[in-house]
Amino acid sequence: MNKPVQVIDSGSEADTGSNRLETVSEPESATLFGSPTPRIHTPLNDLPSRGFEVIDLAAELKQELMPWQKFVLEHSHKTLPNGRWATPLNCVTVARQNGKSYLMNIRILAGLFLWDESIQIGSAHRLSTSFEQFRHLERMIEGSDSLSKQVKRIRRRHGEEEIETIKGNRFIIRAAGSASRGVSAPETIHLDELREMKDLETYSSLRFTLMAAKNPMVMAYTNAGESTSLILNQIRERALAAIAGNEDPEIGYFEWSAPTDVISLANATFSNPALGHTINVGNITSVLNDDPTVVMTEVMCRWVQTITGVVDAEKWKDCADLEVDLDPDKLTWLAIDVTPDRKQAALVGAQKLGSEDFVVKLLHTWSNDLHIDDRAIANDVAPYCRKYPLEYLLYSQRAAGSIATRLRPAGIPIHDMDSAYPQSCDELLGAINSGRLKHRNQGELTAQILSAVKFQRGEAGWVIGRRGQAPVCAAVATALVSHFATRPETEIDILVG
Repeated sequence: MNKPVQVIDSGSEADTGSNRLETVSEPESATLFGSPTPRIHTPLNDLPSRGFEVIDLAAELKQELMPWQKFVLEHSHKTLPNGRWATPLNCVTVARQNGKSYLMNIRILAGLFLWDESIQIGSAHRLSTSFEQFRHLERMIEGSDSLSKQVKRIRRRHGEEEIETIKGNRFIIRAAGSASRGVSAPETIHLDELREMKDLETYSSLRFTLMAAKNPMVMAYTNAGESTSLILNQIRERALAAIAGNEDPEIGYFEWSAPTDVISLANATFSNPALGHTINVGNITSVLNDDPTVVMTEVMCRWVQTITGVVDAEKWKDCADLEVDLDPDKLTWLAIDVTPDRKQAALVGAQKLGSEDFVVKLLHTWSNDLHIDDRAIANDVAPYCRKYPLEYLLYSQRAAGSIATRLRPAGIPIHDMDSAYPQSCDELLGAINSGRLKHRNQGELTAQILSAVKFQRGEAGWVIGRRGQAPVCAAVATALVSHFATRPETEIDILVG
């Protein structure tokens, strides 16, 4: 029977005493604790749980789990009457340094020594992350006489680390790109830092290796993602649908995250359940004034458009001006761009507002799940080219050449920007940072601008690129029009003397 869905809006204190993994300095003075229960989670149930066996194992190793870790183990390892896992897909989302790694390792030990899982795979985006995880796991085994006696061999070849027990149970490390290669019917897959997995093919290949398993499970551990965290975002959306009432009992999702975008110690209690246990309050407060985008993800466990994006969100916000708009009587530059997968496109216009400032506006977007229609887009673009006194329709031959060339016979002036694209990206960024660019605070344009990242081109140049599936065609088009909108009105741009 399902219990009511909980989305917790207030922190709660956790028991101290011996129920901790380590001891923070001067615990008697700590009065603030992280929430032991997730702010967001899928519906709970009253089924029996094998998670208590893992909790007991940790106690035997004299490494007591924190309350939040016990919560995850209890509710992610419920069993059906036939013995199968009630939620074969589980995802734990929590801020950094809160004990995800230990939670993963104690679960791996349970599979090796308690449940005789024939094969477990550990995979992470960065192989160095998996290697450090393996070394910690190895130390845990070496610290226990009981576990050490059950180990047949430990293989330490970089990228192919493996632990095998006397019974033949194995835990193996695999790099994300080759995690399923040469592995048959694993019982459990552990995915560390799921937010970094942006390849659906890799994730799907891992999932399909479980098809022949007797009782398969996926355990994913991660911090908050961004717009390009493809797999994590899909799982989270599925979980939110289950919370909203969609029938999906096979997913377990547990998220410790701040309830708002306010960067504060109070909000951090929701995203840092180890606060007061292994994390000192001072360690949290010391980083709250760091880069807001990084703090929002790493400490508050909140989703952001893109980590280390090319455009500063506050600078872009400062450029918003709802009083400006394109004038049908002023010289205009339009730009069209298409995403590499040919599924989305955007048209952006720009005009000068004076000698320095200029306005940009997203005029039209196109989207098709299969493939956009170049001819239809050209027909849509043509009226915009006739509405404004157009100097050029700007485009990249590589991305939108097939659209632009359809417009040339109609007398529309087109201009290929491939050679000037790196310069136009610099000009866009300079105009935003100086406040010379003005925009009308359009939601889609803002989302794409903030999703853009820097891709190096050559030793000194860079261009706007995208990570994962987030479209940035509107951002690219904005860069193209910025090249002409920032063009000086005279050949003398800077006067000396």
